[in-house]
Order: sequence, then structure tokens, then C-alpha cells
Amino acid sequence: MNTLRKTLRESKVARWTALAVVAFTMLCGYYLTDVMAPLKGLLEGQLHWNSSEYGFFTSAYGWFNVFLFMLIIGGIILDKMGVRFTGLMAAIIMVIGTAIKYWAVSTHSLDGQMWSILWWDVKAQVFMAALGFAIFGVGIEVAGITVSKIIVKWFKGKELALAMGLEMATARLGTALALSTSLPIANAFNNVSTPILVCLIMLCIGLIAFIIYTFMDKKLDAEQAAYEKANAIKNEEEAFHLSDIIKIITNKGWWYIAILCVLFYSAVFPFLKYASDLMINKFGVSDNLAGAIPAMLPFGTILLTPLFGNLYDRKGKGASIMILGALLLVFVHALFTVSFLNHWLVAIFLIIVLGIGFSLVPSAMWPSVPKIIPEKQLGTAYAMIFWVQNWGLMGVPALIGWVLNTYCITGQIEKEGLLVNTYDYTLPMLIFMSLGVLAIVFALLLKAEDRKKGYGLELPNIQK
Repeated sequence: MNTLRKTLRESKVARWTALAVVAFTMLCGYYLTDVMAPLKGLLEGQLHWNSSEYGFFTSAYGWFNVFLFMLIIGGIILDKMGVRFTGLMAAIIMVIGTAIKYWAVSTHSLDGQMWSILWWDVKAQVFMAALGFAIFGVGIEVAGITVSKIIVKWFKGKELALAMGLEMATARLGTALALSTSLPIANAFNNVSTPILVCLIMLCIGLIAFIIYTFMDKKLDAEQAAYEKANAIKNEEEAFHLSDIIKIITNKGWWYIAILCVLFYSAVFPFLKYASDLMINKFGVSDNLAGAIPAMLPFGTILLTPLFGNLYDRKGKGASIMILGALLLVFVHALFTVSFLNHWLVAIFLIIVLGIGFSLVPSAMWPSVPKIIPEKQLGTAYAMIFWVQNWGLMGVPALIGWVLNTYCITGQIEKEGLLVNTYDYTLPMLIFMSLGVLAIVFALLLKAEDRKKGYGLELPNIQK
């Protein structure tokens, strides 16, 4: 006779508490991810970086994940070792990377030094800050796939898309706080490195939060094992094997989601790195308020991503939701290229619309992966999607920085006694718009593949 409550995951309080704890860790991580975006002008003024150096630094996020396959290795470790080991490892790596980045930006021991790295010369300070950001990038991306698998573990067959939406919303809160608070903090302490110190403290707290989660996860595993033993249930799912990677990469549906992911996120996250500077250069927003308008995007997703996730859980239409989100992305970036639309109210309107699009696609995309990929392969599948995504997160910021520095400088102005370049952002916005157009194409291909294979992307997640 079956027990009334199978495992801890059947308790709403338990599974939502688990979600809250791991989501907080991700919030701390995403605060650091975007904390430098509003500081581009201060980096040029205080540390004498230029746009190409800022683009180089920003692109470092994906160095190790892309070229050393650290993200894919992290996914294999996740499927082999489980969420507790991998999550703790990722949180510790985030703290180490942030500490290096803070040291690089705050120290004067690197002032005036140039290093030869491979075939180009780079400022020592820029390189060390980038190295810290690259190490952090490994941690935050592995943490992201770990948390995704944790949510599937606790919410599969239940409020999966809503849970993923709430986790993403909490992470976006970290982004919003970074965009809206980093410049005021830097100005208050008259030091561009102070916001990074705040991030370091937050990440230490986030590490403690994940340690608390590991006790819940251990209890869940023990209860699951006891339930299966009491009810003579055999776990027939085989362990993950390296050969499963072949099964993943030969799955056409997985490729469509992976490519849609890299195109969509490359048109949003790199945009946010430059959005504060765009507000200053095109819309005439003051430096102190320039981060506040882009911050509306992640604040908006805090409400909308769970809403759209709940809609997917109950009504389905996941592939259609992704198509609509990509269409909104193209609409926004196209209007950003129109020169006479330069009032700050227009900027607010476009950021709000972009926020809607940014809520639609992830709310349907991430919960769709478990419908295409078996759970034993899920960590590696998510890791490989994130790996593909990191090509865009690494390459697009560097491309935009190079384009700005090469083609878009319109002059110089003096701010607080420092000369700062001014830019025309039309060409970068056209690049972002093109990525959105390609995202629509692959969202349509995904919907067609769903019709052919019957993955159920248009069906509700909640099993009745």
C-alpha cells in the first residue's frame, strides 16, 4: 500500500522554500553579472578604459565556458555528482572570481602596466578584471544549470514553468538592482570598485544560502529512496553516460532551442551592457539616472515571467509564446535605430516592451527542454545550451565595443573634468535587431519540429 505523501516535494511549503533559497543565490550572482554596465563612463574617466577595452572585459564572461568547455564539463559533473556537489562548487567559484575582479579594479599595483596576451597588448588591470569575470562566468553558468535541474527535480509534473519563471524573476531582480544601484554606490564612495565589493559580500551570503539548501536536498533524496523501497519501486532510468552527449546533439529540437537561446539572449544581455550609455548618448538622460531606465526591464520581468510561466503550465502554447517574444525583440531594436525617436519617454516605452518580450521567451523556453530531453541527460543538455549561449554573450559585447570604437564615435564631452567619448548607437541597434530576426526563424522551426515529433510544447505542463 502506497504511503499518502511520497516525498518532501509533495509539500508545497517545502518545494517553494527550496526554490526561494536557490533563487536567492542566483539573485546574488546576477547582481555581479551586470554591475559594471552603468559604470562604463566611470571606467573611461577614472581608469581610462576605452570602449574596446570595456568590450574585451565584458566578453570575458564566456572565455572559459566557451574555449575550455568548462560549462559542458560542469553539466557532466552535475549529471554524475548531483546538484549538491555541483551547486556548492559553482557558488565557491563565483566568490573566487569576484574577489579577483574586485582586487583588479581597486588596486593601484597594476597602474600603467601593459601585458602582451597572445597576439595583442592589453592593460594589466583590464586583463585581471576580465580574468576574474571569466572565472565568475564559469560559476554563475554552472549555478544556472544546477538550479534549473533542481527546479525540475522538485516541480516536474507540477508548477514547473511558474517555478522557473519565479527563479528567473528573482535573478532579474539582481540585474535590476545592479543597473539601478551600482552608479549611485560608486558616486557615493567616489570609487568605481565599491559596487563590486558589495557584490562580493552578497555572493558570500548566497553561498551560505545554498549550503542551507543542501540539507533540504539531502532529506528529499533520503525520502525518495525510502518511498521507493517501501513501495518496491525500481528506478529503471539508467545513469548518465558520455555517449548520451551524442543523443543530445543529434536531437534537432535541442538544436533549435539552443540556437534560439543564443540569438535571443545575445540581443538582450549585451544590449543591457550598453543600455545605460545608449540612454546618455541618444536620449540625453543624465548619468545618475541612465541606469534606471534599463533597470525597468528586469523589474518588469519580475512580474511577467512568472505570469507567462503560469500561463504555459495551465494552457500550453510554449512554442507560440517564444515566437511572440522574438517578434517584440525585433520591434524594439528597430525603433531604437530611428534617430528622431529620442525622447526619454520613448526609451521607457521601448524598454517596457522589451521587458515583455524578455519575459515571454525564457518563460517558455527553459521549461520546454525537459519535454525534449530525458531527465538523466538534463544537466548536460542545459549546460550545452548555455555553452552555445556563451558564444553570443562572449562575442556580441566585444563586437559592439569594437563597432562603437571604430565607427560610432561622434565627438568628446567633458564630464567632471574628464573627457568622455560620445557615440551614435544606430549601427549596434541594427546588429541587435538582426539577431532578433534570426530568433524568429528558429522559433518557427522549433514549432514545426514539435508538430512533427509530438514533444508537447504546445500542451500544458501540469499533469492532471
